[in-house]
Amino acid sequence: MDGFADAVLDTLPDGVFAVDSEGRVTAFNRAAEAISGTGRAGALGRPIDRVLGCEPGTLDAALERTLRSGDPALNQAYYSRRGDGQQLPISVSLAALPAPAGEHAGAVGVFRDLTGVFEGYLSGGSRDPRGDLREQLLRQGAFADIVSRNHEMRKIFAILPEVARSASAVLIEGPGGSGKELLAGAIHRESPRSGRPFVVVNCGALSGTALESELFGHLAGAFTGARRDRRGRIVQAAGGTVFLDEIGDLPPAVQVRLLRLLQAGVVEPLGSSREVAADTRVIAATRHPLEERVDRAALREDLYYRLGAVRLSLPPLSERREDIPLLVDHCLSRLRTRRRKRVVGLEPEALALLMQHDYPGNVRELESAIEYAFVLCPEGRIQPSQLPPRLLAAVRGDGGPGPESLSALEARYLREVLGRHRFNVSAAARELGLHRTTLWRRMRKHGITRPSDS
Repeated sequence: MDGFADAVLDTLPDGVFAVDSEGRVTAFNRAAEAISGTGRAGALGRPIDRVLGCEPGTLDAALERTLRSGDPALNQAYYSRRGDGQQLPISVSLAALPAPAGEHAGAVGVFRDLTGVFEGYLSGGSRDPRGDLREQLLRQGAFADIVSRNHEMRKIFAILPEVARSASAVLIEGPGGSGKELLAGAIHRESPRSGRPFVVVNCGALSGTALESELFGHLAGAFTGARRDRRGRIVQAAGGTVFLDEIGDLPPAVQVRLLRLLQAGVVEPLGSSREVAADTRVIAATRHPLEERVDRAALREDLYYRLGAVRLSLPPLSERREDIPLLVDHCLSRLRTRRRKRVVGLEPEALALLMQHDYPGNVRELESAIEYAFVLCPEGRIQPSQLPPRLLAAVRGDGGPGPESLSALEARYLREVLGRHRFNVSAAARELGLHRTTLWRRMRKHGITRPSDS
């Protein structure tokens, strides 16, 4: 750009960049330098997602869509990792730059630091008036309709776009209520098969011939009661995805037929000697370790390896407590949309109670608790007394000490994260999704010091 254009851009408070058709930076204003921590000379010619330190599959994917379609992307929330290791929440808007031939010669982007919008996440502060952007930030590390800030979940999210685009079988492991079917559905919706059926079969609810018929179909007369031909669920899902829940409960005969599907893409209905082609992707799930069933010869080893081409392990909610405020926000947002009721959040004491429960039913139990409280709360914020009695009894115990305050919970959680990273503040801040200085401020608030400083 010429000197006048550069001077104009340098007066703007937001970061502004331009990229060519390959996504490489051609312009970078002064605010962009300040926010990203990268000088103009270090940014020019490099891919913008690397300059801003955004995770693969986030900003680069949005830019690719804008360059390909010409459609703008407005106020998309990402995390930017500066060269000094600090992680910033940012919002980015993109617009394509047309070329004379009608194609897209590049794009221009505007971004801003939204650290202030994210303040209060751990401490349960009031919702920022810029709620739409805050909600996007709370969804950072999200995939489709699944939200999490847990570092193990974010590792899964990082590879899910590639998993969705592939045709490989997927095995999802995790305790009951942890979201296995939700994750399977999200993979399907983000895959090239999204326009075709997503069929769910609970393999633990049927047995023997009934399960074989449900999955693979049958011909009339194949067994007592089979009065007419029936297509199985796998063929019904042709071109789409079949989700097989509780895959560890499959009887041997079904295992053989399923292995044939995974190896050759064909099924054989009961009572037939002819195979039927079935272009159906298989996503399986289990709450129990399948290795144990293989060791006991209850599950074929070759089927186990076919199913586990891609394995995803969901942690229980008790190991991702940092997600509880995020999941509460997400659940309340859905309920407000469906019920048209002005329940805007929880009182800090109610959130403190939720943070201390162990959730044997995992995310499903938390969602049930929030829906219960939503029904009882006329409007405003949910009170502790409106939470389910069973949850309150489990947290408070019989005559035991009362729940920790939300401030105490925050302090304990910060100490846990800092301890995991041996009090490396930069590393802990990255896990928490906070600016490094914000974490220092929270540490001072709670009197948390490095072990050597105390």
